[in-house]
Amino acid sequence: MGLFTLAEARAELTRLRPVLDEIVVVRADMVELVAALTPGGEPSPLGGLPERKAAEARLNELMTEVQQTGADLKGIAPLLVDFPAELDGVPVLLCWLEGEPELAWYHRTGLGFAGRRPLP
Repeated sequence: MGLFTLAEARAELTRLRPVLDEIVVVRADMVELVAALTPGGEPSPLGGLPERKAAEARLNELMTEVQQTGADLKGIAPLLVDFPAELDGVPVLLCWLEGEPELAWYHRTGLGFAGRRPLP
């Protein structure tokens, strides 16, 4: 896939917000179901093994939906989404982290999350 402009990445993030919000819910459900299924785990009103398998399948579908946009889902706990772009001719990743209200950070491709800087 190609590069995103900042405007395109922000629009895509807005479009993806319902998907990302659902990932958060399904992720929490998965954690609860896995805990319930461990020996000695407290039963969950969410169900058991069939529900865990269904949640896992749904999580995979949602993650694939994000990836198909050209964005890169780098993590799900917390959610971390990168959008390939260029700033002043330099390859960067426009970087959104769960809980941030908007896409406002970037990092050079070789630096990773630790190299995040606010967008100019």
